[in-house]
Amino acid sequence: MSTHSGDQDVTQLLADWRRGDDSALARLIPVVYQELRRVARAHLRGEGSDHMLETTALVHEAYLRLVGLDRMTLQNRTHFFAMAARLMREILVDHARRKNALKRGRGITIVSLGEVTAGNEQGTVDVLALDEALTDLASLDERLCRVVELRFFAGLSIAETTEALGVSSATVERDWTVAKAWLLQRLSSPPQPRRIG
Repeated sequence: MSTHSGDQDVTQLLADWRRGDDSALARLIPVVYQELRRVARAHLRGEGSDHMLETTALVHEAYLRLVGLDRMTLQNRTHFFAMAARLMREILVDHARRKNALKRGRGITIVSLGEVTAGNEQGTVDVLALDEALTDLASLDERLCRVVELRFFAGLSIAETTEALGVSSATVERDWTVAKAWLLQRLSSPPQPRRIG
């Protein structure tokens, strides 16, 4: 995700919306839509042609959840896309669970992990396995999990992730390296029985 003049537009529109200007939300849609589509398309790249969740559907569901939040939560462009990252993760996991339930456990929902699994030839992983791994990572180190959400699910740069987390770029770079290594090891291990409950 690159920084451009649209960044200030998003932050200003969010500020206007927080002050009660509901029309700002309508003006925000075209500014963020293409970026959300790019991120969503990257996540769905690994799915087969039979996947039920398309890029547009993922963007629309994420957007609807975003605008349903307390408007004070979304303070600027970075916060907006950080929250979008978390919501896209939730939507993909919910979708995978529904899909698996319909298939009675046959098949898995696959997402492309890109840079996270650079050493993995397929570069894709079961989204439920990824979610479980991220939940476990969060229990070990919440910030490492947040870095993955921001870098992978929102496509934020190191600088943008630094801004979102309020830490140094060196910390984000170190966390990103550690988190990728941890996830690669965890996701390449033999599958463990999923916890119930």
